[in-house]
Amino acid sequence: MIPTRDHCYVLFDKFKLPTQKKIHVEEVAKLANYFVKKFAVDSSCLPAGKARVSVDAKLVEAAALLHDIDKNVTKRPGERHPDTAVRILNELGFTEVAEVVRRHSLHAILDPRLAPRTWEEKIVYLADKMTKYEIIGVDHRFKLWYRENLPADAVKQLDASFPKVKALEQEIYQVGKINFTDIQKELQYSNT
Repeated sequence: MIPTRDHCYVLFDKFKLPTQKKIHVEEVAKLANYFVKKFAVDSSCLPAGKARVSVDAKLVEAAALLHDIDKNVTKRPGERHPDTAVRILNELGFTEVAEVVRRHSLHAILDPRLAPRTWEEKIVYLADKMTKYEIIGVDHRFKLWYRENLPADAVKQLDASFPKVKALEQEIYQVGKINFTDIQKELQYSNT
């Protein structure tokens, strides 16, 4: 089962999602929906022998809206983000959404067992890495993380993740026939 946008908003209230996180997830959903639309418009850029790209738009939107639903929820022993969100979503019967959310955290791209594989997972992952409280792009998002006075192991994780996130960014840009300037023109300066 995949929740509607309105059901996601009900869950924001139920789990007391902080205002700043509401802004963030709305922007992630806006960018993720943009990628889905670009994939649907034209997939002729795929290399020969590749199948047409098919993406579940409802799944992408729900996962984008709910990927941080655990930010104000007490974690159980051994849980970290996004484990708590995955548990909550599974308990609610949103198993497909939970699987996309499981693969959205920065460190997931470094683990072959957790790295985003499906287009839905890749889109939500990248949209999250391009967004703070507005869509700012991968490069700027990583610069902000580096400025956060992180422990050495977190900096190593950033260093290892960055080239993989950039490769995913290029993969999605290629399939959607877009670049960051297109995103800025079509989303950031629009009234949508």
